Parts: sequence; C-alpha cells; structure tokens
Amino acid sequence: MAKISVRLHSGELRLINNLDSSQLKDSFIVYEDEEETLCCSKAVLLPSALVIERGNIKTVKFIRSATNADKNQLLNKKAEEKKSYNLCLSKIESNKIPMRLVDAVYTFDFNRLTFFYSSEARVDFRILLKDLTGVFRRTRILLRQIGAREEARLFDGVGTCGRTLCCSTWLVEFPFVTMKMAKNQNLPPNPSKLTGVCGKLKCCLSYEDEMYLEEKSKMPEIGSYVEVESGISQVLKHYPLVAKIQVKNYENGKYQDVKMEDIKTFNLPSPEAFEGDFSELDHL
Repeated sequence: MAKISVRLHSGELRLINNLDSSQLKDSFIVYEDEEETLCCSKAVLLPSALVIERGNIKTVKFIRSATNADKNQLLNKKAEEKKSYNLCLSKIESNKIPMRLVDAVYTFDFNRLTFFYSSEARVDFRILLKDLTGVFRRTRILLRQIGAREEARLFDGVGTCGRTLCCSTWLVEFPFVTMKMAKNQNLPPNPSKLTGVCGKLKCCLSYEDEMYLEEKSKMPEIGSYVEVESGISQVLKHYPLVAKIQVKNYENGKYQDVKMEDIKTFNLPSPEAFEGDFSELDHL
C-alpha cells in the first residue's frame, strides 16, 4: 500500500505515518515540520517499495485535514508571496545586486518569509535585507541561496524523457552523478543529451549505474583477448544490457558482436607475444 507523504517547498519529501492513504489521496493536510512550524500541503502518495528502499525518509506530525479556512489561508499565502516576490525583485534591481530571485515563500502562519535566490558567486545582501526588514516589520526575513538542481525542483517541469522531473515528484534526495556513469552506459559524451533542465548531469544516469557495473564485472576487460568461434579476437566494447561484447578478429580485422555464452576462453595473452624471429634458438 502506498504511503502518505508531503513535499516541502525545498522539494524534500516527508512521511506522515498511521494515515489511511485512500482517504487522504489528493487532499490538503495541516502538519508540523521538524522545526514545529505549521504547514499546509497537498498529500502525495509514495509507493511502499520506494519507502522501504530509501529507508531514511523523515516524518512530520499530522495535525488535521485542511478545513475551508485553512485552504483560504493557503490562497491568501500564495497571493502575498507573489506581492513579496515582486517587491524584493524591485529592490534587487534598484540596488543592482548580482543575484537571481527564484521564489518567495511564507510559512503558513506568516511568521517567516524566505526569499530563495541563485548566484554564481557570494553575494553581499546586507542592504537588501535592511530594505526588506523595513517593509516586513513583523515578519522574520531569510535569504537562502540555492543551486541549479534545487531551482529546477522548485520550478518543476518535464524532462527529455517526456515525464515530470524526478526531483519534483518522487526523488527524495539528489544522487551523486558523474560523467563516468555515462561512460559505463556507453552513452555519447554529448552535453545536450546528458544534462537536464537544471544544466547539470541528469539524475537518472545514476539509477542503473550499479547494474551496469555488476554486469560489466562479468565481462572480459576492454583491450583483452578472447577466443571465439572465428578465432582470437580483441575486446572493443561492452553491451551489458544484452550480455554481448564487440570484438575485432586478430587475423582478418573483422568486427563482430559476440554473446557472452559463445566466448570459449577469457583473458588470453596478446597474439603478438607469440610472434618473432626465434631461429637463433635452433642450435640450443
């Protein structure tokens, strides 16, 4: 059975235990986060298999199902956030501060207002903070810098696969992704194909990396020699998903794909080691 969860504005998922998922599906709920701050969000269903696999998803305290008053307050919160965003943006432009404003978010009780921004370098926002505290006198103001991945998570969107971004739907935390993972999967080193909407390497490159590494560990190393039906050949490529390798025949130079089950001998020495003029050894 799927588990009820909520997604914080940062994009992180939080579980709400001991709730009937069938009753709260697609409904709004009021809860307390780790800082005991009151929040209101739409319930999200997480597959039980994902919850078990991750095993480290934090929980929040359920307060109540959202009432009409809660929903009206949520609408009011959205309207005030839009006004606050525009005001902060004008302050940034007038002070010529090198930062890009991403979003403005109130807590549900309007006690705290957080402005999310991105910047290529460290920003001195003391003047901006002074201006904002002068306007929002009874509200605690926070300025938080976020990275490209977090920005994409906040905005949401559709990936090149045609599906909603993983980071804004089910992904609990950002995985560690490297170009080596793309190489393990025989993907061409084309930045336009390997980067997501955030401009960083796609998170999905990490999903199957472990499986690729496991399958490749059963295959002969690239550059080594194997014996197949056509003769001694050198290994050029791995095809882990179909359990095949590409080889080049040492005698005739022809290329062919060979199933793993059709390889007779692994890790042979280079045939060149058996070539040479050994006539001087005849008198021995």
